[in-house]
Amino acid sequence: MSTTDRQPAATHHDHHRTPPRERFLGNEHLFDLDAETRRLRTEPGEARDGHRQITLFRGGGISIVLFDFEAGGRLKDHAADGYVTVHVLSGEIEMATADAERRMPAGSLLVLRPGIRHDVRAETASQMLLTVRLDPAEDDRP
Repeated sequence: MSTTDRQPAATHHDHHRTPPRERFLGNEHLFDLDAETRRLRTEPGEARDGHRQITLFRGGGISIVLFDFEAGGRLKDHAADGYVTVHVLSGEIEMATADAERRMPAGSLLVLRPGIRHDVRAETASQMLLTVRLDPAEDDRP
């Protein structure tokens, strides 16, 4: 499914995004990440904690989430039950774990093992693609 085949996305406030079960249908999914980011930025309502996000795909235990951060936006300390990859698409983020604080400019990729607590802060307006590998039984969660 291409991004041009989907309806415009909206925030959690107005629930006008295409429902996840419909977004995740099909055997192939092609995304224009620049277009998805522009769509996120035009959604009504304020960004929560300086960021907006959309789950682009969930299936087979994999979740792929696009984040658009304002400068200073953050994801407060949290952990995932699966492997996590963070790929910085543009801008620069700071990722803090118990082991290190890392500056991650565009093009950086970080892999975390399950259960690693981490905190994300955007130094500048930034976009990142997050992938989490969970138990496939998680596919049906809302």
